Amino acid sequence: MSDQAQFLHPLDPLGSAEIARAAEVVRVHGGLSGQAWFETIALQEPEKADLARNESPPRRAFVCCYDPESGQTWDGAVNLAEGKLEGWHHADGFQARIVSEEFAMGGAVAKADPRVIAALALRGITDLKDVLIECWSAGNFGIAAEQGERIAYCHCFLRNKAGDNPYEKPIANLHPVVDLRRMKVVRVDDFGAVPLPPDGKRLRQEVLRTDLKPLEISQPDGPSFTVEGNLVRWQKWQLRVGFHVREGLILHMIGYEDEGKLRPIMHRASMAEMVVPYGDPRGGAFRRNAFDTGEYGVGQYLDSLTLGCDCLGHIHYFDAWHHDWHGKPKQIRNAICMHEEDYGILWKHTDPVRGTVTVRRSRRLVVSAISNIGNYVYGFFWYFYQDGSIGVEIKATGIPHGTGARPEAPAEYGVRIAPGVEAHVHQHVFSFRFDMCVDGERNAVSEVNFAAVPMGEGNPHGNAIRIIENQLGSESQAQRNMDLATARYWRVINPNKFNGLGEPVAYKLVPGTNALPFNHPDSPVGRRAGFMYKHFWATQYAKGELYPAGWYPNLHEGGDGLPRWTEKDRSLDNENIVVWYTMNYHHLPRPEDWPVQPCIYASFHWMPSGFFDTNPALDVPSSTPKHCCD
Repeated sequence: MSDQAQFLHPLDPLGSAEIARAAEVVRVHGGLSGQAWFETIALQEPEKADLARNESPPRRAFVCCYDPESGQTWDGAVNLAEGKLEGWHHADGFQARIVSEEFAMGGAVAKADPRVIAALALRGITDLKDVLIECWSAGNFGIAAEQGERIAYCHCFLRNKAGDNPYEKPIANLHPVVDLRRMKVVRVDDFGAVPLPPDGKRLRQEVLRTDLKPLEISQPDGPSFTVEGNLVRWQKWQLRVGFHVREGLILHMIGYEDEGKLRPIMHRASMAEMVVPYGDPRGGAFRRNAFDTGEYGVGQYLDSLTLGCDCLGHIHYFDAWHHDWHGKPKQIRNAICMHEEDYGILWKHTDPVRGTVTVRRSRRLVVSAISNIGNYVYGFFWYFYQDGSIGVEIKATGIPHGTGARPEAPAEYGVRIAPGVEAHVHQHVFSFRFDMCVDGERNAVSEVNFAAVPMGEGNPHGNAIRIIENQLGSESQAQRNMDLATARYWRVINPNKFNGLGEPVAYKLVPGTNALPFNHPDSPVGRRAGFMYKHFWATQYAKGELYPAGWYPNLHEGGDGLPRWTEKDRSLDNENIVVWYTMNYHHLPRPEDWPVQPCIYASFHWMPSGFFDTNPALDVPSSTPKHCCD
C-alpha cells in the first residue's frame, strides 16, 4: 500500500513514512551540502477549491531547509507519489526558523566559550553544570555586523539548588552573541554583574494540602463523539483535527448540521503567529522579543499529555509526527487531547404561574494542545458548544522571564516578584487565522457598532440605542480595533444565503481580553509584527498567505505579512474571506506568579448571528432524573 493510500483524507497530517520519504527526495535532488538540515517537513495542504470538487491531488510535503555551508534557506514541495521535488528555490534574504537542536547546540557553544566562562566566574559561578544559556533569535535591530548573519542573542540562568527550576536565578546583564551558522560566539555583551538572587520557594513542595477530596468524571456509556482517523463528529458538529510543526494544532472543515444538512463555517482555523515583546530598554533586555511560531515553531514543542494531569475525563488523544533536523520522523504521543466538559446551564425557563421549570445543561467539546517553549507553557483550547458557538482560549503558565536586580535599583520597567528578581512588563500577542466559508465560499465582512441617540424629539427619555452596521468592502477598510464605547464586534456574512427572516446568514466574532501594543510602529519589533496594531483584519484568500508576519520573520527587518499583502486593497465583497484576529494579553507579573505562574486566561468567541432560524439547542435533552429534577 502506498503512503497516500493509508490516509483517509487529503488534509490528514503527514505520517512517519511520508516525512522520511520527503527528506530523502530533498537529500537526493535538493543540491544542498551535507551540512544542510530540515526546518520543516509538513503537509502542503491542497487548495480548498480542489477539495470542493472532490478532487484528491497527489500528497505533497512542504519542505524548508537551511544550509550552513552557503548560509541559505531553501524551500519547495515534494510530490510524495512521484518522488519529485517541485518549486525548489532559494528563499533569498530569509532565515529559517531556529529548530530545537540548533537552539540547544548554540547554548552549549556559548557555555564553552572562555569569555563566557570568565564572565560567569566574575559572578562567582565556577561550576557550570547548572548554568542554562538560551539562544533567542536576535531579531533585527539594524546592527551592521549582524545583517545577513544567523545570529542568536543569549540569556543566562542558574538552576536552583533544589534542581526543579532552571530559571530561578537569572544571570543578569550577561548575553553571549552566537553565530548559529558557524557555531561560534562572536562577542559577549556584558553590562555589569548583579548579585544572584537567593534561593526561593521550590516548585515541588514537600508539604501538600490534605483536604482536597477526589473529583471523578465518569461517562459509563462512553463519550458522545466519534472519531474516524482525524474526522470528529460530536453532537451536530463535524471537524477535522490537524497538526503542523510550526502552528501546532490546526482545525479543518468545521461545520454544523442543521435539519440534516452539514453547513460549513470555517475551512481552516489556527493560531498563526505569536510575539512576546518585553518593555525594558536597558542593557541587553531590549533584545527580548520572541516570535514563538515564526522563529521557533509551536508544533515541535507540543507536550505528550497525560490523563488526570493535563486532561480529565474520557479522553481521545491524537498523536503527531514531526521530525528532527536530520529529517528523521519523531512522534509526539498524545499531542492533542479531546474530551467533553459539562459547562453549566445551556438555557432555562421558569414559569411562575404554572410553577414549571425547564432547564438544559450545556456540554462542550474541548480540543487542546499544550506547547512548552522555554520558560513559558501555552495551552491552546478550542471549544465547541451545542448552540453553534466556538470558543478559543489561551491558558498561559510556566515561569515568568526574570532578571537579577540590585537591591537599591528601582524596578522602573517592571516589578519585584521575589528577592533579587525583577520581571518586566510584556505582552503576549496571538494572531489567529480563520479561513471562512460561512454557508459557502463567498462571504463578506461587516462591523457592528452601537451609539446612544441624543436626547430630544424621538428620544425624550434618553434611552435609545442605534445599531450601526457597515460593510467593510476592502482590505484597507477591514483593519480595525476594538472599541468599548461602541460595543464593537464583526460579522462574516454570506450575502447569497438567507435565513427564515430574510436576512443573510452570518457568524460574529466577539472579542474578549485584549490590549494594544506599546511598541512604536517604527520600532524594530513593530516593523516585524505589524499585524499586532489591529485587532481585526480581513483579507481576500490568496494561496500562501498563511502567516501574519510572513513566512520567515526570523532576523527579518519587517514589513512582511499582513501589512504588505493588504497594500493590494483587494475586494471583500462576496469573496473568499480570511479573518485574522489579534488577541493581546498585557502582562505585568505578580509575586504570585513566582516561582511558577498560575494559568492566566485570554479568550474570544465566534457566535452564530442569524446563521440559524432559531435557537439550535432546543433539541438538547434534559439531564437524567438521577441528576436533574426537570
